[in-house]
Amino acid sequence: MATMRRWFKPPTHVLRLILVIGAVSAVAGFYASGANQRLSWKSLRENLDPLRGQVQSHPLASALVFMTLYVGASALSLPVATGLTLMAGALFGRVVGTVVVSLGSTLGATLAMLSSRYVLADRVRERFGERLKILDEGIARDGPFYLFLLRLVPAVPFVLINLGMGLTRMKPLTFALTSAAGMLPATILYVHAGAELAAIERPGQILSPRVIVALVLLGVVPLLLRKIAGRP
Repeated sequence: MATMRRWFKPPTHVLRLILVIGAVSAVAGFYASGANQRLSWKSLRENLDPLRGQVQSHPLASALVFMTLYVGASALSLPVATGLTLMAGALFGRVVGTVVVSLGSTLGATLAMLSSRYVLADRVRERFGERLKILDEGIARDGPFYLFLLRLVPAVPFVLINLGMGLTRMKPLTFALTSAAGMLPATILYVHAGAELAAIERPGQILSPRVIVALVLLGVVPLLLRKIAGRP
């Protein structure tokens, strides 16, 4: 894989070990503390009112805390992105929620990409070498547009895209801007759905036209995007 090689001097083994231990400890602590359950959509929905109170009392601080949480979850590839994105819509509304999630997911993905490039390059090649060939070939053929298509219609897991792109020539700024653009449609969609779902106060409202439209869009739009863009 011609483009999958190092373009810089890696950090010392000690620094690399510290960073790896830190990441592993963070993931282990996340699961050991039960945070994965508390950050699920069900749990967050049950605590929506007090959380909304905090947001109304401290809007800027709440947005920054939420974005930081999203950055960490994305950087460590924790399986809470869907719940957090829905909650962003419920807590911050469509516009602010979209901005917070877009910034958080982009920064988190970029951190994951940089960790692959500067810290985990050898391990990533060893673990995912064969599976990364599709990324290598796609980037060689289409450049950033290939990354845009992967983000728009994920044909490769989020974590694998981040790690794989860290082994290419792509500049971090190009990666961040392209990723933000590609992930934006899905972000808008899920934030909108979260705002609609949070408005449900009684079971009968689940069948309201606005909620039904939001849920239908969640299922239909990805299929339409896949058909329009073509699977990478």
